Amino acid sequence: MAKLKGILSRTGPDALQAALDASDVIGEWDWDISTNHVRSDPLVALLFSVDPELAEVGAPFTAFTDRIHEEDRERVTRLIGECALAGGSYVAEYRVCSADGVTRWVLTRGHFELDARGGPWRGRGITIDITPTRMSDHAYVRSGTTVSGHPLERAANHCVAAHKALQEIEEPHLNLLSEMLLLEVGRKLAQLEGTRRRKGMN
Repeated sequence: MAKLKGILSRTGPDALQAALDASDVIGEWDWDISTNHVRSDPLVALLFSVDPELAEVGAPFTAFTDRIHEEDRERVTRLIGECALAGGSYVAEYRVCSADGVTRWVLTRGHFELDARGGPWRGRGITIDITPTRMSDHAYVRSGTTVSGHPLERAANHCVAAHKALQEIEEPHLNLLSEMLLLEVGRKLAQLEGTRRRKGMN
Protein backbone atom coordinates (compact mmCIF):
# COMPACT_ATOMS: atom_id res chain seq x y z
CA MET A 1 0.00 0.00 0.00
CA ALA A 2 2.87 2.40 0.79
CA LYS A 3 4.36 1.75 -2.65
CA LEU A 4 0.97 2.37 -4.27
CA LYS A 5 0.61 5.69 -2.44
CA GLY A 6 3.94 6.81 -3.83
CA ILE A 7 3.03 5.85 -7.39
CA LEU A 8 -0.33 7.60 -7.27
CA SER A 9 1.04 10.76 -5.68
CA ARG A 10 3.69 11.08 -8.40
CA THR A 11 1.66 10.23 -11.48
CA GLY A 12 -1.86 11.37 -10.60
CA PRO A 13 -5.16 10.17 -12.07
CA ASP A 14 -3.60 8.61 -15.19
CA ALA A 15 -2.09 5.92 -13.00
CA LEU A 16 -5.36 4.90 -11.36
CA GLN A 17 -6.43 2.25 -13.85
CA ALA A 18 -2.96 0.73 -14.05
CA ALA A 19 -2.61 0.68 -10.27
CA LEU A 20 -5.99 -0.97 -9.78
CA ASP A 21 -5.32 -3.49 -12.52
CA ALA A 22 -1.92 -4.34 -11.08
CA SER A 23 -3.06 -5.12 -7.55
CA ASP A 24 -6.09 -5.94 -5.45
CA VAL A 25 -5.94 -2.80 -3.33
CA ILE A 26 -7.94 -1.09 -0.65
CA GLY A 27 -7.75 2.43 0.70
CA GLU A 28 -8.36 3.98 4.09
CA TRP A 29 -10.33 7.02 5.23
CA ASP A 30 -10.97 8.88 8.49
CA TRP A 31 -13.87 11.30 8.99
CA ASP A 32 -13.68 13.96 11.72
CA ILE A 33 -17.38 14.63 12.17
CA SER A 34 -16.86 17.75 14.28
CA THR A 35 -15.17 19.52 11.33
CA ASN A 36 -16.98 17.47 8.66
CA HIS A 37 -13.68 16.77 6.90
CA VAL A 38 -12.43 13.43 5.61
CA ARG A 39 -8.79 12.44 5.40
CA SER A 40 -7.89 9.60 3.06
CA ASP A 41 -4.99 7.98 1.29
CA PRO A 42 -4.40 8.73 -2.43
CA LEU A 43 -6.30 5.65 -3.65
CA VAL A 44 -9.58 6.63 -1.99
CA ALA A 45 -9.10 10.24 -3.10
CA LEU A 46 -8.69 9.27 -6.76
CA LEU A 47 -11.56 6.76 -6.63
CA PHE A 48 -13.77 9.70 -5.59
CA SER A 49 -12.03 12.20 -7.88
CA VAL A 50 -10.71 14.26 -4.97
CA ASP A 51 -7.30 15.96 -5.03
CA PRO A 52 -4.97 13.55 -3.14
CA GLU A 53 -3.08 16.45 -1.51
CA LEU A 54 -6.33 17.93 -0.22
CA ALA A 55 -7.51 14.53 0.98
CA GLU A 56 -4.28 14.04 2.90
CA VAL A 57 -4.98 17.08 5.10
CA GLY A 58 -8.77 16.77 5.04
CA ALA A 59 -11.35 17.41 2.33
CA PRO A 60 -15.00 18.36 2.97
CA PHE A 61 -17.26 15.34 3.39
CA THR A 62 -19.33 16.50 0.42
CA ALA A 63 -16.26 16.38 -1.83
CA PHE A 64 -16.52 12.60 -1.54
CA THR A 65 -20.29 12.14 -1.45
CA ASP A 66 -20.77 14.37 -4.49
CA ARG A 67 -18.84 11.80 -6.53
CA ILE A 68 -21.16 8.94 -5.61
CA HIS A 69 -23.26 8.01 -8.63
CA GLU A 70 -26.50 10.01 -8.60
CA GLU A 71 -28.62 6.84 -8.57
CA ASP A 72 -26.85 5.56 -5.43
CA ARG A 73 -26.04 8.81 -3.61
CA GLU A 74 -29.23 9.39 -1.61
CA ARG A 75 -29.51 5.96 -0.05
CA VAL A 76 -25.78 5.66 0.65
CA THR A 77 -25.55 9.08 2.31
CA ARG A 78 -28.70 8.32 4.29
CA LEU A 79 -27.17 5.04 5.45
CA ILE A 80 -23.95 6.77 6.46
CA GLY A 81 -25.87 9.46 8.34
CA GLU A 82 -27.97 6.93 10.24
CA CYS A 83 -24.94 4.91 11.28
CA ALA A 84 -23.01 8.04 12.27
CA LEU A 85 -25.83 9.07 14.61
CA ALA A 86 -26.29 5.62 16.13
CA GLY A 87 -22.68 4.44 16.18
CA GLY A 88 -21.64 1.05 14.88
CA SER A 89 -20.79 -0.22 11.42
CA TYR A 90 -22.07 -0.26 7.88
CA VAL A 91 -21.21 -1.94 4.60
CA ALA A 92 -22.21 -0.36 1.31
CA GLU A 93 -21.62 -1.31 -2.30
CA TYR A 94 -22.17 1.49 -4.82
CA ARG A 95 -20.84 3.37 -7.83
CA VAL A 96 -18.44 6.32 -7.85
CA CYS A 97 -17.21 8.66 -10.57
CA SER A 98 -13.43 8.34 -10.41
CA ALA A 99 -10.63 10.70 -11.40
CA ASP A 100 -9.99 8.86 -14.66
CA GLY A 101 -13.58 9.43 -15.82
CA VAL A 102 -14.60 5.81 -15.24
CA THR A 103 -17.64 4.81 -13.19
CA ARG A 104 -16.44 2.22 -10.71
CA TRP A 105 -18.03 -0.05 -8.14
CA VAL A 106 -16.65 0.17 -4.61
CA LEU A 107 -17.28 -1.64 -1.37
CA THR A 108 -16.96 0.55 1.72
CA ARG A 109 -16.79 -0.74 5.28
CA GLY A 110 -17.13 2.02 7.87
CA HIS A 111 -17.33 2.19 11.64
CA PHE A 112 -18.53 5.13 13.75
CA GLU A 113 -17.68 6.10 17.30
CA LEU A 114 -19.77 8.29 19.59
CA ASP A 115 -18.49 10.92 21.99
CA ALA A 116 -19.04 10.99 25.76
CA ARG A 117 -22.45 12.63 25.28
CA GLY A 118 -23.59 10.00 22.79
CA GLY A 119 -23.20 12.21 19.73
CA PRO A 120 -21.41 11.33 16.49
CA TRP A 121 -17.66 11.86 16.80
CA ARG A 122 -15.55 9.94 14.32
CA GLY A 123 -15.86 7.56 11.41
CA ARG A 124 -13.17 5.50 9.76
CA GLY A 125 -12.93 2.58 7.45
CA ILE A 126 -11.76 1.05 4.21
CA THR A 127 -12.85 1.28 0.58
CA ILE A 128 -12.21 -1.48 -1.96
CA ASP A 129 -12.48 -1.23 -5.74
CA ILE A 130 -14.62 -4.23 -6.78
CA THR A 131 -15.37 -3.22 -10.37
CA PRO A 132 -13.89 -6.37 -11.99
CA THR A 133 -15.94 -8.70 -9.82
CA ARG A 134 -19.23 -6.81 -9.79
CA MET A 135 -22.03 -9.26 -10.61
CA SER A 136 -25.16 -7.11 -10.58
CA ASP A 137 -26.38 -3.92 -12.22
CA HIS A 138 -28.09 -2.68 -9.06
CA ALA A 139 -26.54 -1.06 -6.02
CA TYR A 140 -26.50 -3.21 -2.93
CA VAL A 141 -26.52 -1.65 0.53
CA ARG A 142 -26.52 -3.43 3.87
CA SER A 143 -26.15 -1.85 7.26
CA GLY A 144 -26.22 -2.40 10.97
CA THR A 145 -26.10 0.03 13.88
CA THR A 146 -23.98 -2.36 15.92
CA VAL A 147 -20.77 -4.20 15.09
CA SER A 148 -21.52 -7.33 13.09
CA GLY A 149 -20.97 -10.67 14.72
CA HIS A 150 -18.99 -11.99 11.75
CA PRO A 151 -15.30 -12.37 12.66
CA LEU A 152 -14.12 -10.73 9.44
CA GLU A 153 -16.08 -7.55 10.15
CA ARG A 154 -14.76 -7.38 13.71
CA ALA A 155 -11.26 -8.00 12.36
CA ALA A 156 -11.63 -5.12 9.88
CA ASN A 157 -12.28 -2.69 12.74
CA HIS A 158 -9.22 -3.90 14.65
CA CYS A 159 -6.98 -3.89 11.58
CA VAL A 160 -7.86 -0.29 10.71
CA ALA A 161 -7.24 0.82 14.31
CA ALA A 162 -3.93 -1.07 14.51
CA HIS A 163 -2.70 0.32 11.21
CA LYS A 164 -3.56 3.90 12.25
CA ALA A 165 -1.68 3.44 15.54
CA LEU A 166 1.40 1.95 13.88
CA GLN A 167 1.61 4.84 11.45
CA GLU A 168 2.46 7.05 14.41
CA ILE A 169 5.77 5.28 15.00
CA GLU A 170 8.73 4.78 12.68
CA GLU A 171 8.65 1.01 12.35
CA PRO A 172 8.62 0.23 8.59
CA HIS A 173 8.45 -3.53 9.12
CA LEU A 174 5.42 -3.31 11.43
CA ASN A 175 3.74 -0.87 9.07
CA LEU A 176 4.28 -3.23 6.15
CA LEU A 177 2.88 -6.17 8.10
CA SER A 178 -0.20 -4.18 9.13
CA GLU A 179 -0.75 -3.09 5.51
CA MET A 180 -0.53 -6.70 4.32
CA LEU A 181 -3.00 -7.84 6.98
CA LEU A 182 -5.40 -5.00 6.17
CA LEU A 183 -5.24 -5.87 2.46
CA GLU A 184 -5.95 -9.54 3.08
CA VAL A 185 -8.84 -8.84 5.46
CA GLY A 186 -10.23 -6.41 2.88
CA ARG A 187 -10.10 -9.05 0.15
CA LYS A 188 -11.86 -11.59 2.35
CA LEU A 189 -14.46 -9.00 3.36
CA ALA A 190 -15.18 -8.28 -0.31
CA GLN A 191 -15.61 -12.01 -0.92
CA LEU A 192 -17.97 -12.24 2.06
CA GLU A 193 -20.11 -9.41 0.73
CA GLY A 194 -20.17 -11.01 -2.71
CA THR A 195 -21.49 -14.23 -1.16
CA ARG A 196 -24.14 -12.31 0.80
CA ARG A 197 -25.20 -10.45 -2.33
CA ARG A 198 -25.60 -13.64 -4.36
CA LYS A 199 -27.67 -15.21 -1.59
CA GLY A 200 -29.84 -12.11 -1.47
CA MET A 201 -30.47 -12.33 -5.21
CA ASN A 202 -31.73 -15.92 -4.95
